[in-house]
Order: sequence, then structure tokens, then C-alpha cells
Amino acid sequence: MAPSADSRRLGLIMDAAFYILLAASLARFLIRHHETPRAPWVIALSLGLAVLYVLGSRRTVWFVPVVAVWAVLVILGPSFAWCAVPLLYLALRMLPLRVALGLVVLLTGLVVVTQVRLAGWLDPNVLLAPPAVAAVATAVFVHMQRQTDREAALERRAGMLAERQRLAMEIHDTLAQGLSSQRMLLQAAERVWADDPARAREHVGTAAEIADRNLAEARRFVHDLAPAELAENGSLTAALRTLAGRESSDALTVSFQSDGVPADLPARVESTLLRIAQGALANVREHARATTATITLTYLGDQVALDIADDGCGFDPERPAVAAAERGHGLPAVRARLRQFGGTLTIESALGEGTVLSAAIPLETR
Repeated sequence: MAPSADSRRLGLIMDAAFYILLAASLARFLIRHHETPRAPWVIALSLGLAVLYVLGSRRTVWFVPVVAVWAVLVILGPSFAWCAVPLLYLALRMLPLRVALGLVVLLTGLVVVTQVRLAGWLDPNVLLAPPAVAAVATAVFVHMQRQTDREAALERRAGMLAERQRLAMEIHDTLAQGLSSQRMLLQAAERVWADDPARAREHVGTAAEIADRNLAEARRFVHDLAPAELAENGSLTAALRTLAGRESSDALTVSFQSDGVPADLPARVESTLLRIAQGALANVREHARATTATITLTYLGDQVALDIADDGCGFDPERPAVAAAERGHGLPAVRARLRQFGGTLTIESALGEGTVLSAAIPLETR
């Protein structure tokens, strides 16, 4: 999993702290012990540690020599013990927890030993302060890491649930609607098979066409979950125009019109609007008993709107039970789709006066 912005920021702070502490420790050593024979070694090791840290790959094979060089420096100059804090952070961040905790104990022990040697006597503050600081820092880091892992797990679960809901809506608006249409056509063919064979064959042929489209949609669905109409037509406008022509029949005339200056829309927004149009027309075909329907795509500058109007029997939007019975179960799915983009759904209908379904998505939330 890629580190979060906060984690990267904390890493940069720790890197800067390491260089500052390394430089301060070297300066302190040279001020107090510049004439000692080990001074050239301390200078060389300090520069080598700085270069090694800069060239680091943040892996175990890199971290081992960094700690080894630092340990030698601490032995030569106890002031370098302050660099243990960023090294402790790196150990907890890079290594398995058990290994990191063992290394923290070793680092803390080395710091205590060198500070006692520097103090010249068993100072209680020197003995107790480094372990206490290390314990607090470790506990805080481990708690934050586990909290981050829990939040990441919750986000992944939420993403999975959202994707499952999206897939359910995709299936409802494509395969399920197609199968429902096929069933109605085949039932109609069965009713007129004896009296009007030509009409029955027409119904069967239409059902076969829907089956072909469903098959293409299923293949596209498996491949990349993109609507086949968008892939075939290249734009939302062309896909909606094709949809209107395909849904037109002797009993229902569907037209399409576009208003405003077209704007580039994200693929997910185009897919959502196309699915809404498909679901709305399926409801018109199955429940409205309409003779005409109009799809209107309107670009309003700050939002894009899709209207599907029909002259059918209508229904009472204030009565949910009637709405569900008359229009199928697609309206909750439409609202769920629009909520992903901060969009809204408006339904205007009355018994005997047709229905207008309006879906609007603000462009600034893309």
C-alpha cells in the first residue's frame, strides 16, 4: 500500500531531523575533542553516514549498514546518540514489528551505555530517560500505524461495497432490463402465434436483437464494465441518439435532442447518464403505455441535465408503493447513481398526464 501524504510528510521531517542531529553531534564533538586522534575517523564516518543515508533505498539491506556506522560513531562520540530518534522511527516503519522492537531495545541500550560513560556515574536520569522516551515513541508510532491500517481496511471495505452496489445497478440497468424485455416480447409472441404468425415472428426477432445487445453488453461488462453503446458510438450524444432509434417501434416513438454547448464529461458521468436513460426507457416501455418519449441532454454551463419525458399513463410520485408498482424498482438505483456525483433526481408526473424524469449532475464536482 502506498504511504499516505501524512506518512510521507513525517518521513521528510525525520530525514531532516537526522541530518540536523548528525551535523550538531559532529560540531559538538569537534568543538570539544578536535585534537583527539579519533577526530579524523569521526569526521570520515559522519560524512560516510550522511552519504549512505542520502543514497538509501529504505530497505533492510540499506538500514543495517546505517545502524552499524551510527553505532561505531556513538562509541567514538556519545553525542551521536541523539541520532537514535530518527533511526528508531525508520526501524518501526521498515522492519517487522518484532524485529523493530528488538532493534529499539538494542539502540536504547547503546544510548544508555554511552551516556553513562559520558556522565561518569550512574545518573538515574540517564538510566531511565532514554528507555522511557523510546517506549513512549514506540507506543505512539505503533498505535498510529494500527489506526492507519484500520482506516485503510475500512476504506477498502467501503470501496468494495460501493463497487458491489455499482455493479448491481449496472446489471439491473442492462442485463436485467434486457431479459425483462425479452420475456415480454416472447409472451406477446406466444399470445398471437396462432392468429398472427407474422407479428409473432416480429416479436421473436426483436427479442433476438435484444439478446444480441445483451450479449455484447455482457462481454463489454466483463471486459471493462464500460457501456457498449459509448464504446461503439464514441460520445454520450451519439450513444443517446442511437438508443432513441433502437427503442423506437410501432407502438413507441423515441426521439433525442441536445441543447447547449457540449462539454467534456468524465467517462463515469457519461456511463451514469446513459444507464439512467436506458433504465427510464425500459420503465416507459414496460409500464407507461406511452406512444412517444423524448430524451433531452442539456449542457447548462455549471451542470449537465438529462430529461426523459413520455406521454404515458403517469403515476403519483407522492405514493411510493404506487411508484414502485408502476415504474419498476429502478428509481432508487438512479438516485444512488446520482449521489456519487452530487447530482439530483426530479420526477414530475400525474395520473393520465405522462412523466418527466430529470437527472442533473453539477460539472464542478467532476
